[in-house]
Amino acid sequence: MNRFLQGSLLAASVIASTLTVADEVRPPFNQRPAFLLGEVSQHYYDGITDDLLTAGLGASGLASPTPSGFVEPLQPGPQELRRLAIYNNYRALVDTVPGGGYGVFFGPQVGGSGSGLIPGHEYVAYMTVPGSEVSVTVMAQVPDSFDPRRPCMVTAPSSGSRGIYGAIGTAGEWGLKKGCAVVYTDKGTGTGAHNLASNATQRIDGTLSQADEPVLFRAGLDDPARADFNAAWPDRFAWKHAHSRANPEADWGRHVLQSVEFGFYVLNRRFGHELGNNQTLMTINPRNTLVIASSVSNGGGASVRAAELDERGLIDGVAVSEPNVNPRPDSGFTIRQGDGPVISGHSRSLLDYTTALALYQGCANQAPGIRDIAPLNGVFNPPAVGANICSALASRGLVSGVGTDEQAAAALRILNEDFAIQPEQNLLAPVHFGLSVAQSIAMTYANAYGQTGVDDRLCGLSLAATDALGAVTPLDPVREAALFATSNGIPPTAGVNLVYDAAAGQPTLLAASTSPGTGLPDHGFEALLCLRALAAGQDPQTGEPLQGEAADLAQRIAAGIDAVRASGNLRGKPAVVVTGRADAILPINHTSRPYFGLNRRVEGEASGLHYYEVLNAQHLDVLNGFPGIAERYIPLHHYYFQALDLMYDHLRHGTALPPSQVVRTVPRGSLTTPLAAANLPAIAATPATADLIEFADNQVRIPD
Repeated sequence: MNRFLQGSLLAASVIASTLTVADEVRPPFNQRPAFLLGEVSQHYYDGITDDLLTAGLGASGLASPTPSGFVEPLQPGPQELRRLAIYNNYRALVDTVPGGGYGVFFGPQVGGSGSGLIPGHEYVAYMTVPGSEVSVTVMAQVPDSFDPRRPCMVTAPSSGSRGIYGAIGTAGEWGLKKGCAVVYTDKGTGTGAHNLASNATQRIDGTLSQADEPVLFRAGLDDPARADFNAAWPDRFAWKHAHSRANPEADWGRHVLQSVEFGFYVLNRRFGHELGNNQTLMTINPRNTLVIASSVSNGGGASVRAAELDERGLIDGVAVSEPNVNPRPDSGFTIRQGDGPVISGHSRSLLDYTTALALYQGCANQAPGIRDIAPLNGVFNPPAVGANICSALASRGLVSGVGTDEQAAAALRILNEDFAIQPEQNLLAPVHFGLSVAQSIAMTYANAYGQTGVDDRLCGLSLAATDALGAVTPLDPVREAALFATSNGIPPTAGVNLVYDAAAGQPTLLAASTSPGTGLPDHGFEALLCLRALAAGQDPQTGEPLQGEAADLAQRIAAGIDAVRASGNLRGKPAVVVTGRADAILPINHTSRPYFGLNRRVEGEASGLHYYEVLNAQHLDVLNGFPGIAERYIPLHHYYFQALDLMYDHLRHGTALPPSQVVRTVPRGSLTTPLAAANLPAIAATPATADLIEFADNQVRIPD
């Protein structure tokens, strides 16, 4: 029986009990945590003109293709920025296009009434981790439906590098509709963007500031150093995740645990009170509160790490989707899907496989069988540029073959075989490359792991707005005023792009640049080769170790990667992970699958982890609204909500969690055919034997 359910059998007496300072629930959750910085702002949203979940837009407003504008575009107010931030962050994670499940299987209005507006209180503050000077944003939302007699809490660390509202449409929606308090953190990433030319950046409410006051982020340059940088590299931006000279991911789990403590603090500000002269308190605390660690992608990985670090029993269970988790490498087990090859080279780091995707995918996009059928490939990836990338790879001996067809096939083979990236990702990877997903992740995380600053200009890359020809230009002031609400925290975003400073001719948009060594437009091949070398710690061409400053930087990056590795020890907590087999951003042979195996190696029969692999599902549901993708893929978001439902019922009622399994969905086949229940079979309580995922004889066995 789980710890929370044991406590719930005595719920009435526990919830009304008095707790002494000697109780196990230290620290006292009615006192301000020491990690908070400055004041805690508080707002009440009435659920009529404004609300916690939709910022007053309602379900129809979130689905509208046109967001609300600002009264003063150059000086939007905090509530206007909040509204646009919620609009953009919700739509970035959830497919709101008609027919894709929105309003039927998920959405603010599903499972509730009206348009989905949820009244309640919102608390926002800065916090920090001991030993770090980087400010982190934390937020707690407490809906009016929260019942202090049956308290529950859900963690919602942001996905990707997003800001504080980055999980509003995922863990936020589910928790608020359930009547739970939801605690958010931007995990030390977020939308802090420092304009080095104007010295403007964002306050915690999103408004711009040039003053010496608490802000989301400023680069660590004094005025003379900033002036020198601007003289050499004008109109550049520093971004918090990339340029804070920290490795925020190493503390993601701690950030989540702190957000839980913050949640208890604000709940007790509202509901706790003294009971007489003996100073005992009725408090909402870990013993009487159901706490689920949740979120998706980076947020899911952060909640997994929080559960691993949870020595005080703050978390009761884990329910995450497509988590960015870097399992500690363990050669003692393998992975095998069906009768396919046995995979021993699993558990590569995010930077390892992402730099490989950044380097090889531009060529692989032109492989026969991919180039003409991959959705939007022709739109985002000009064949001539792909051919140039193939030629550059071949000239370095990194792919074999004569001509683009053979070279592209070799590049694709390297990704699928050498890097164990699932073939199911091949049709989606081209659109991701065209959107610079791998390129932006590689640049941001190499900087973060190496703890470098904007002035280091790692691999000759910087961040700036660009014009129609790819040249650096000042960011439009209207766009800059809205950065808090429009940025996803990892350029290219909100008008700020990746720039290759060493491009032939002049600094140029990476995707449009020509490397000096090739003389042909090649998507900044030399910059991507540099990132790959730093991730591998060796020259990709010769295999020889790096030398000098490059070797020192590669060692710092390797240490940064070691600091984010997951242990696999969930301390016996029940956990549910759902992942799409076609994930083209976080390949499952390096994330969910090996984490499942590592957890079984570490915890053995005591493991409470259940893994559900969903067919025809991928990482970015928002892409499901596009032709060519909608026909092939179903919303993983639907199964994420199922995972939360399963965990809640398990913790609250003792319902058994279903065995690990493959979920066999049915694509709708046509953009004009709405998703139906038949397309989305439930995670089965008793799956067929042929669908069971098992760990046996030190092997993760996945059915085809």
